[in-house]
Amino acid sequence: MNVVLITGCSSGFGLVSALAFARRGDRVYASMRNLSKAGDLKAVIEAERLPITPLQLDVTDDESVKQAVLHVLKSEGRIDVLVNNAGMGCLGPVEFLSDDMLRSVFETNFFGVVRMLRAVLPTMREQNSGVVVNVSSIDGRIPGRPINWAYSSTKHSLGVLSDALALEVESFGIKVRLIEPGFFATKISDNRVVWESRVSEDRREMECIDSPYRTLEEAVKSSATKNMAKAADPQIVADAIVEAANEKSPFPVHYPVGDDAVAALKEIDLYDEEEQATAWKRMVGL
Repeated sequence: MNVVLITGCSSGFGLVSALAFARRGDRVYASMRNLSKAGDLKAVIEAERLPITPLQLDVTDDESVKQAVLHVLKSEGRIDVLVNNAGMGCLGPVEFLSDDMLRSVFETNFFGVVRMLRAVLPTMREQNSGVVVNVSSIDGRIPGRPINWAYSSTKHSLGVLSDALALEVESFGIKVRLIEPGFFATKISDNRVVWESRVSEDRREMECIDSPYRTLEEAVKSSATKNMAKAADPQIVADAIVEAANEKSPFPVHYPVGDDAVAALKEIDLYDEEEQATAWKRMVGL
């Protein structure tokens, strides 16, 4: 039995991963920023009598991270698996996306992971064992795309962090996994910041902009909506997370998940930059 701490468990990959670990007998601490959103999780816990404890944890808050990790350690004495799943989306053109929006997505998707690692790694080093599972996206492996660039930037950063961390902690018996899903049916569109362009009636109001990137913005949002409508079951990703956490070898670090993720990686090897850009434009209807 492993002691598993997961962030971002109110829905999506976090929720189904918490259930997947618990159903195999692991002791799970399913954390989220707002425990009022734990209703779906609590219903399954009660119905199936699963060993899951909902836990308040905001990855953007140092004290919240510290207290949550201390709670797990006082209760269990160890942490065997850390799943860094908490994340948010972000849409907006480079020219107009606000600094606050950019910082907020990096605070959650990247610095939140760093906070969790700094809180948990000392225990894993002392144990001389542990697994860190960072939930990324195939967007972290492919070339940057318009409007979605800020989110992708956080995932590219997370990939570099994971590659480096795997080598830093290998001698301490700690393994690092990077899960890179394609499109799956989650609520990420409900948890993202979006720069909204709008036409100002008073041109002196500089914050009100009729965006010159409106065509791109609408194409990206429309494509994401269509892809989400036909997206695969997030249980596939949850199963991949559990499998990666229990793999004995320290490598591989990268785990692309989903047919579209695998296909995207192949396209990088098969096509040059211009061909990839043309294919992307065609995909979003431009």
